[in-house]
Amino acid sequence: MTRKPTYAALEKAARERILIIDGAMGTMIQRHKLGEAEYRGARFKDWPRDVKGNNDLLVLTQPQIIQGIHEEYLAAGADIIETNSFNAQRISMADYGMEDLAYEMNVQAAKVARAAADKFNALTPDKPRFVAGAVGPTNRTASISPNVNDPGFRNVDFDELREAYKEQVKGLIEGGADIILIETIFDTLNAKAAGFATLEVFEETDVELPIMISGTITDRSGRTLSGQTAEAFWYSMRHLKPFSIGLNCALGAELMRPYLAELSHVADTRISAYPNAGLPNAMGEYDESGHEMACKTEPWARDGLINIIGGCCGSTPDHIRHIAEHVKTYPPRTIPHIEPKMRLSGLEPFVHG
Repeated sequence: MTRKPTYAALEKAARERILIIDGAMGTMIQRHKLGEAEYRGARFKDWPRDVKGNNDLLVLTQPQIIQGIHEEYLAAGADIIETNSFNAQRISMADYGMEDLAYEMNVQAAKVARAAADKFNALTPDKPRFVAGAVGPTNRTASISPNVNDPGFRNVDFDELREAYKEQVKGLIEGGADIILIETIFDTLNAKAAGFATLEVFEETDVELPIMISGTITDRSGRTLSGQTAEAFWYSMRHLKPFSIGLNCALGAELMRPYLAELSHVADTRISAYPNAGLPNAMGEYDESGHEMACKTEPWARDGLINIIGGCCGSTPDHIRHIAEHVKTYPPRTIPHIEPKMRLSGLEPFVHG
């Protein structure tokens, strides 16, 4: 199995500095105030369903806007940019009747991000930039019933998720992604399907990319939506031997820190973090400025908790610029040696011996 040539460059960069991942795509798209016509473009002018809000479709209808957003983040200091493909698998695309476009969306999303990264790589060859193929959680959950009156009911199963993710990952690799980023994980079973699918694609294509994994602690309970603690979540995912494990979304920096510290203590791989720009206000908007967010995340770097940092909901290139400036003098977290033991996970971790 061969690795892309950029793998060595990514490893080298991660040893030298804390890497910066980009900020929110949706927040930046909202700034363009696109209407139904802009989402449709000429190609989908007569599509039978409304498509406004299908942000992943914009890589086909407004690729110049998406590439422009990528370039804004790169100019702000991002080392890693995420493809605009968060919901670009056929399970989520079914909401728009666009299931059969999923593969094309992922190829194009990776190509658009690749073009932006290559443009900046040509300008700064001593500072390589990388494309992370964003693989989101889908709009269904394999562990939890959507019907409170029927706890045993599931509206998706492991194999459905696996097949949808395989198609997505294949498209991202074809389009030129350097990394596969399985992110915003609220249900570990969904993430395990994504991980299994990714390994299958690696075997079938004879191409191996680094895998980044990022979970979501949904509230102050310190657990994912499917009930796992951060440590148990890591034990569920560590078989993938990821390039990094971390947290994103749901929480602002202040609330995320204890769970990030928990992961940093037990994970023998790199730690990533990209929190929201604070918590949403009554209007669902994020008020935390770039400087405020950077001041709250800088202690993570100072205390040796992180290897990769960026922003999620509400964050912008300004937030990323401030974060990059605040962490640039700190070395990346040293990956600890973890004593081999039997480590199991249910909702809680179990370490034997």
